[in-house]
Amino acid sequence: MEFRYLGNSGFKISEITYGNWLTHGSQVENDVAAKCVRAALEAGITTFDTADAYANTAAEVVLGDALRHEPRASVEIFTKVYWPTGRKQHNDVGLSRKHIFESIDGSLKRLQTDYVDLYQAHRYDVETPLEETMQAFADVVRAGKALYIGVSEWNADQLRAGSALAKELGFQLISNQPQYSMLWRVIEQDVVPASAELGISQIVWSPVAQGILTGKYTPGAEAPAGSRARDDKGGADTVKGFMTDEVLTAVQGLAPIADDLGLTMAQLAIAWVLQNENVASAIMGASRPEQVADNVKASGVKLDADVLSRIDGAIGAVAERNPAKTSSPEKRPA
Repeated sequence: MEFRYLGNSGFKISEITYGNWLTHGSQVENDVAAKCVRAALEAGITTFDTADAYANTAAEVVLGDALRHEPRASVEIFTKVYWPTGRKQHNDVGLSRKHIFESIDGSLKRLQTDYVDLYQAHRYDVETPLEETMQAFADVVRAGKALYIGVSEWNADQLRAGSALAKELGFQLISNQPQYSMLWRVIEQDVVPASAELGISQIVWSPVAQGILTGKYTPGAEAPAGSRARDDKGGADTVKGFMTDEVLTAVQGLAPIADDLGLTMAQLAIAWVLQNENVASAIMGASRPEQVADNVKASGVKLDADVLSRIDGAIGAVAERNPAKTSSPEKRPA
């Protein structure tokens, strides 16, 4: 496993992060989830990402249980705040001072830790003054409950405004967590250049496009049993935008490229996002321990210019590049 600095800081994380969205507390049983975390640790992953909203706080509980015997200094634990949690009442959502302070305490209790290494704004909150949000994050850091602050799916203007306020308040934004893959490149035009300018790294989610880039889905064929596209607990909704014959046909064109490199298609997809110098880590999920051991082999893989060109040729116009699709909700969810 290789490690990279996160943003303009001295903080290093594993270039593959283990994430438990859609799995822990929902799609897989807790004992399997614990085995996946153990497999991640054995593979050299030290960075673990979750959120209070995942499985309505249950994912944090599962991760906390799985990591409780690990020396705290040897792992990096990330969580997030924004989406509705708990009873989902009027103040149980957003980035108000009240919600941030209540949420960090709840997350720490569930994760069985005194602090998180990175606390992230899960989306931009258009209903709370940015000054209030950033002041609350500054106070969370000063209270020792989070070491660093990051965001998720903020656009370039939001990153600039948030970064400026953070500096005024004596801390810095060091990360953004956007969706990024061969098929979803919306951050490349605006977010990545702004982030590089501001000293912010990307921790990218869905580098395998929710499993699409593994090649297991083929055009005109029914999705395999047990796959995310067949999951009725939320998984199918996350992949349906990619489940078109045009996209699936283009993805099949990646198979010979992966074969030539001695990689699986999933390893190729993860290695591809890590070629972007602004990407510090790629988040990988798993529903089986063997998936972890397989996908971590993407760490350290270097793709030359010819390979990158072949990938672009295979994917062609099916990749989404519209920077406007980097966005947060226009109003808080009910």
